[in-house]
Amino acid sequence: MKKVAKNAGLEKTGKKVKFSVYMKRYWQLYLMLALPIIYLLIFKYAPMRYILIAFKDYKLNTKLLDMPWASTAGQVDIFKYFKKAMNVDFYNALRNNVVLNLLDLFFGFPAPIIFALILNELPFKFFKKTVQTIAYMPHFLSWVIIYGLSLQLFAPTGGLVNQLIMLTGHEAVPFLNESKHWIVTYVGMGIWQSFGWGSIIYLAAIAGINPELYEAASVDGAGRFSKMWHVTLPGIKSTIVVLLIMNLGGIIGGSFDRVFAMQNNLVLDVAETIATFVYKNGVKQLRFSLSTAVGLFQSVVGLFFLLGANTLSRKLGERGIW
Repeated sequence: MKKVAKNAGLEKTGKKVKFSVYMKRYWQLYLMLALPIIYLLIFKYAPMRYILIAFKDYKLNTKLLDMPWASTAGQVDIFKYFKKAMNVDFYNALRNNVVLNLLDLFFGFPAPIIFALILNELPFKFFKKTVQTIAYMPHFLSWVIIYGLSLQLFAPTGGLVNQLIMLTGHEAVPFLNESKHWIVTYVGMGIWQSFGWGSIIYLAAIAGINPELYEAASVDGAGRFSKMWHVTLPGIKSTIVVLLIMNLGGIIGGSFDRVFAMQNNLVLDVAETIATFVYKNGVKQLRFSLSTAVGLFQSVVGLFFLLGANTLSRKLGERGIW
């Protein structure tokens, strides 16, 4: 019994020594990890307590916990602002949100993959780096600047594209003030702005593919397209699946600045999304309980999309996000 206890004590001490040696060797990594964790706790998790505003009557000069619960006709109704939000305008905004995001996903998601595959096949390094740099640049432009560029290009009369169209004897195309054409312009500008930046992660995944696989494919007589199809694409399939899941998780979301910058009164039937609906009907009118309720609804639905996409990918044999 004494020997067993002694051995157990030695093993316990050995574990402590190993842990201390490990921490002494890698403490810098944990110190670096502490910074993003602190950031998440302060700026992401701590503000989550204000979700309660969706279930309360918001008062500017009252503490969160002291605010009264939402009520209707003197009776507590914590879903009061959810019911108020669910009107015709909200359902139109929800429809537009889903349609625009699905179009972005259908046309925009493959664009960086195709671009990365093409760049990978370019033999000249200088030309390849130049094309990469040019493709990345739109990502760093704000949507206000991009909309200004689209006005210069697609304005009904003064836009460069419409001037060229009219020179050929055809009528100007209402790219920005007709609903169907606006959708095409919106999706196209989104692809142009993001495909270069989005290709970075795919190029990194392609760089991690074993070169011996390409050599073996060459020995078997495979051409460039065959190697791309049978080696490169399967090699980055897991990366594609993870990014697809993350995009599906945001199908009910969407950026505010992009839609707000590009919409106008002539196309509000297709350009009004949940983000702009919250801004116009909640924030501008100081109805913070309403805006919080809509935001919470958006987050919960997005979470279900994310969980569903991740579960489906795991059932299909992919790794998923977790």
